[in-house]
Amino acid sequence: MGMRHGGTILAEQLKRHGVERVFSIPGESFLAALDGLYGAGIGNTVARHEGGAAMMAEAWGKLTGRPGVVFVTRGPGATNAASGIHVARQDSTPMVVFVGQVPRRNRDREAFQEVDFRAFFGPLAKWVAEIDDTARLPEYIARAFHAAQAGRPGPVVLSLPEDMLSARAEVPDRAPAALPLPGVTDAQIAALTDRLAAAARPLTIAGGPGWSQRAAEDLARFAECWDVPVAAAFRRQDYMDNRHPCYAGDVSVGLNPALGQRVRAADCLLVLGARLSDPVTDGYRLIDPAAPAPVLLQVHPDPDMIGRVYPAAVAIAAPAPAVLARLAETAPPGSGWPGWRAAARADYEAWQRPAALPGAVHLGRVVEWLSEHLPEDAIVTNGAGNYAAFVHRHFRYKRFGTQLAPTSGSMGYGLPAAIAAGLRHPGRVVICFAGDGCFQMTGNELATARQAGAAPIVIVANNRMYGTIRMHQARNYPGRISGTELVNPDFAALARAHGGFGVRVTDEADFPGAFAQARAAGTLAVIELVLDPEAIATGATLAAIEAQAAG
Repeated sequence: MGMRHGGTILAEQLKRHGVERVFSIPGESFLAALDGLYGAGIGNTVARHEGGAAMMAEAWGKLTGRPGVVFVTRGPGATNAASGIHVARQDSTPMVVFVGQVPRRNRDREAFQEVDFRAFFGPLAKWVAEIDDTARLPEYIARAFHAAQAGRPGPVVLSLPEDMLSARAEVPDRAPAALPLPGVTDAQIAALTDRLAAAARPLTIAGGPGWSQRAAEDLARFAECWDVPVAAAFRRQDYMDNRHPCYAGDVSVGLNPALGQRVRAADCLLVLGARLSDPVTDGYRLIDPAAPAPVLLQVHPDPDMIGRVYPAAVAIAAPAPAVLARLAETAPPGSGWPGWRAAARADYEAWQRPAALPGAVHLGRVVEWLSEHLPEDAIVTNGAGNYAAFVHRHFRYKRFGTQLAPTSGSMGYGLPAAIAAGLRHPGRVVICFAGDGCFQMTGNELATARQAGAAPIVIVANNRMYGTIRMHQARNYPGRISGTELVNPDFAALARAHGGFGVRVTDEADFPGAFAQARAAGTLAVIELVLDPEAIATGATLAAIEAQAAG
C-alpha cells in the first residue's frame, strides 16, 4: 500500500465499511482525518454543535441500520457530543465516534483540552479505546464497527492522538469482520409458541434494534394469524402499520390508560426486542418487579438484557426480526383471541380522537391532519417535551422507517434527525416536531440544513414554556412557578434569516395553507404554531391539573 498518513488509512477503512457520509465539527486535533476524508471522497456534513452532529450520526444509524459516524475534537468537542452518544446507547443504535486527542507526548499532564476518554465515555459506550500506533488503525476500526453492530447495537468511541493520526505507516487495509448469524432453534420457537398458546390474555410488545420493513411485515403476519394484540414500545410506533386491526397503540410516555390497564391484565407478555424500561412500564408501575409477574416471553439480542428486571419464562437471545421470521410461519392451535384483540383495537381507536382543549390552534388536530395528508413514507422526527405526546397519540405510522425519536428522551433531537433523514432520503417529506424549548436546543442546525441542502419542515409548538416541567410543577407544587417560562424569538423569522420559509399560525384553519406553502418552498421551513399554554397535555389543562393537585 505504500506509506500513508493515519488520516488516509482511517478514511480508506471507512470506505471499506461502506461509509458514504460522516458528520462533524472540524478540529485541529484531527486535521489528518479531514485530509483523508477529502482524499477518499467521503461526504462530510458539518454541523454547528457537536451535540447536533452526534444526533445526526445517530439518526443516520437508525435510518441505515449501519453505524453512523461522527468526528469531534478533543475536550469540549467530545463532551458536547455526549448527548448524542447517550441517545445511541439507550436507543441501541450503531454508531462510531472518532475523537481527536492531545499528542501522545503530552498525555497525563492535563494538557490543553485533555480528557481521559476511557473514563469519560466508559458508561455511555459499548467500547472506548485510544489508538497509540498508526499501523493498528485498521485493526481498531474493524473492531469498532463490529462492536457497534454485534449483539445489542450501540456507540463505540475511538480516541485519536493528533501525532498518531498525522504519522505515516505502511499497513494493508482490513476487510470488515462478518457479524455472527443469529441461530434460532426449533425448540426455542416451540417453547415460545406453546406458552403463548396457553395464555388467556396475551399481549405482544414490539421494539428494540435491528428492525426492517420485512420485520414489520412479519410482525403483521404473525399477529394476524394468531389474532393477538400488538403494542409498540416507546417511540417504536413504526414497527407495525398503525391501521392494522391488531395494533393496540404504544406503551410509552402519555400512555393510553386503557392500554395501561390491558398490560396489567395480561397474563402473558411476548416482548420482541424491547427493553422493559421505565417508559415502557410507566415507571415500573404497570408491572411491579416485586410482585408476581405475567408469563414473560422475552426476545432480545443481548442476553444481559433478558431477566434484568423481570424474570423470563422463555428467554431467547437473538434479534427480534430473526425470531419473527420464524414466528410468521407458525399458526396457533386455536382461533387466537379475537375478542381480546378487538377490544384492544377499540381502545386505541377511541384514544386517537383529540380531546377538547383551549386555544385557536389545537396541536392534536394539526397532528391528525398531517397523519391523514402526508405521504405514507413521510419521515416524522421529534425530540422531547409534552408536545411529543400529541404526536404519539394522534399520528398513525404506516410503514417502518418513518419515526425518528429518542427513547432516551433527549431534547433537541428532532431537527438534527430531520437533517440526517433529508440527506439520506432527499425525495421524501421530512417533518420535525419540536416544542419551543426543544427547538432552541439545536435550532442553530438550521444553518446546517441550509448548507447541506436538507429541506425539513419544522413545526414548532410554541406555548412559551418548558411544558413538561411546568406540568409536573402544577401537579406537585401548584401555583409555584420557577424556571419554566420562556421568552422566545420569532421562529418564522429565524427560518427566513437562514434562507428558508417561515410562517406563524395563530388560527388552526390556516394550517393546511401554511403547510402547502412550506412544501412548495422546496427548502427548509418553519411553521410556528401559537398554542394556548393551558393546553398542556393531550387530555388535560394546567388549571385542571392544579385544581386536582390542590385537592
